[in-house]
Amino acid sequence: MEITTARVRRVALAVALGGAVALTCDAVLAGLPRRGHDSPAAGPSAAAPSGPAPSPGAPGIGDPLMPLDGNGGYTVRRYTLDFDWRAPRTPFEAGATISATATQALSRFDLDFAGNTLHRVTVDGTPATAVRDGDELVVTPARPIPRGHAFAVRVTYTADPTQSRRRADAIQEYGWVPTADGTLLYAQPDGAKLVFPVDDHPSLRAPVTFRITTPAGIRAVANGRLVERAARPGGRVRWTYDSEEPVAAQLIQLAIGKFTVLDSKGPRGLPVRDVVPDGLVADTAADRALTAEHLAWLEQRLGPYPFRRYGVLVGDTDLPVALETQSLSVVPKDDLLGDRVDAERNLVHELTHHWTGDSVALRRWSDLWLSEGHARYYERLYSDEHGGVRMEDAMRDAYAQHDQWRHDDGAPAEPTEPTLFKVMRYDGSALVLYALRQKVGDETFDRIERTWVTRYRGRAAGTKDFVALASEVAGEDLTPFLTPWLYGPHTPPMPGHPDWQVDPVED
Repeated sequence: MEITTARVRRVALAVALGGAVALTCDAVLAGLPRRGHDSPAAGPSAAAPSGPAPSPGAPGIGDPLMPLDGNGGYTVRRYTLDFDWRAPRTPFEAGATISATATQALSRFDLDFAGNTLHRVTVDGTPATAVRDGDELVVTPARPIPRGHAFAVRVTYTADPTQSRRRADAIQEYGWVPTADGTLLYAQPDGAKLVFPVDDHPSLRAPVTFRITTPAGIRAVANGRLVERAARPGGRVRWTYDSEEPVAAQLIQLAIGKFTVLDSKGPRGLPVRDVVPDGLVADTAADRALTAEHLAWLEQRLGPYPFRRYGVLVGDTDLPVALETQSLSVVPKDDLLGDRVDAERNLVHELTHHWTGDSVALRRWSDLWLSEGHARYYERLYSDEHGGVRMEDAMRDAYAQHDQWRHDDGAPAEPTEPTLFKVMRYDGSALVLYALRQKVGDETFDRIERTWVTRYRGRAAGTKDFVALASEVAGEDLTPFLTPWLYGPHTPPMPGHPDWQVDPVED
């Protein structure tokens, strides 16, 4: 891509000129194991194997919607995040260790990292040069990194917990979201780079270790399992969490505040951990108690829950957005303080994502319909069975508006970056799954769904994968049927409902 070439030239020029944007870093790595004398050769000083000369890693993986999301030249093996949190809306000292493996011989590489005050960068303990280029942090190690080499990058910085960005779609505000006594994260779609240096694309996942230090009386929670709670000098407390499974950057959760943690059990003894602001425990209890039922209902349709634990983080925030952060969905308090039918829709929606979106990750952003469409479909189906709007009525209404949504927001699998989280990716995409069910019948559709989340569990998959799998399970080529539903300007006829009509499009 031309943008990649231009950016590389700009970065090369900045390094050559040694301008004010270049930062030479001298910090040593913290928290990484030392290598013994019998360990494999490691560090840029190891002799490079024969092969292509070292070259820059790409500044993005080339996703057509967000081409600079993610980075080329390496894969991340683990993130270790150290946050010395102090008070709401107050900058604090932070560090990130990115353990990675080079997939090419690297002369330099990028990390996605926006804002925050950069202090030091090292590669395998040796000072490196870091250059800001928009939302990219371009790191040039002291010596090239050989292909196949395991290396570690340490970045220290002052984190700004007020950093956020806005979108004109369902996401609204994302990044750090301050609360009255702390903070939580809305990283979707690409807000993780406001929090720590990262390889940020939904198809890229790695385990995360969180080490968060807080004042006494303040609790930190994160994805996965609490490994340790340790006293620190000055009455502070360090909380260490392990994500347990690899997690995409957009699904990372880190919440700090005055929380009550409530443990219970789901199907087959699955650990369920709810994290609730102290003043909202009683008022949200009835809706939170439904999680075990929701898990059992979804397992009947999609198979076993794919992670080691689940729970709901009640967000004490005015943002009207819930988010499927892995193993700990964040649900705004207002979603749980009103009508039960509406509360259950939101709870089932975020839980469904753990099968489709979290476990089965997106290959590209244009595949978002597979994540949001499935979550909306099962949300609607559950609501139909539990006192909400009938599924058929909801889908008939979506069908009537589908051409308008195609006109405004693009077809289900053809979003643009600004229309990514518009209504077409929700009800408009659930309608595609409804049409597929009408086409192949209930039994075949259910087998398609279970096969989808089983075959691609823990992997990234996309639209072509889904069409191929559906065709395989159905025993017929569904490409001619699904293509017009997923692409193009006009909505096809709905199988089984010849009377359904699409409303005229208005400019």
